[in-house]
Amino acid sequence: MRIACLAAASVLALAAVPAFAAPVPPAAAVRQDVTDADLARYAAAEEGVRPIAAQLNGAAPTAEQQAAMVAAIEGAGLALDRFNAISQAVQAGDQVLAARLAVARAPASPAGSVGAAATDAELGQFAAAMAAVRPIAEQLNGAAPTAEQQAAMAEAIASSGLALERFNAISSALPADPRLQARVALAAARDEG
Repeated sequence: MRIACLAAASVLALAAVPAFAAPVPPAAAVRQDVTDADLARYAAAEEGVRPIAAQLNGAAPTAEQQAAMVAAIEGAGLALDRFNAISQAVQAGDQVLAARLAVARAPASPAGSVGAAATDAELGQFAAAMAAVRPIAEQLNGAAPTAEQQAAMAEAIASSGLALERFNAISSALPADPRLQARVALAAARDEG
């Protein structure tokens, strides 16, 4: 019975396996009580399940493969029902939970970097500023902004509460820092959600 519940589990490659009825709380309830530590364990469990799931090629897992997946999940410190609940919440489209999971999956920002020093509040301001600047930037089509467009972008950034220099520092660091990218996406998802 316990192994059979795994069929409802992973986004990885278990979509071909029929889901078994197991009581799982609604996605919104899961999001509220999932800790960052839970998400780190979930990401570690995914890494352990991934090689086993890759062997399935769309087939149902054998009892041995199911047992190995359960062992990987529990070895990561996560109960199977908790893994299933998080999986189902992510699959159900919980954007904030998915963004939090992306942060847990991303490697840490390098020590002393802009990404390592950025606070959640700054990243919330950055995400708000980007949302306001994006429509102006899209109008440029690669051209240099006019003085009026530059002023509008500067005003949008200033109205977010983030200093222009800090905005530029985060913006410059973003392409090379996957963790910073994930944290900005999380801030944007929280703002939208």
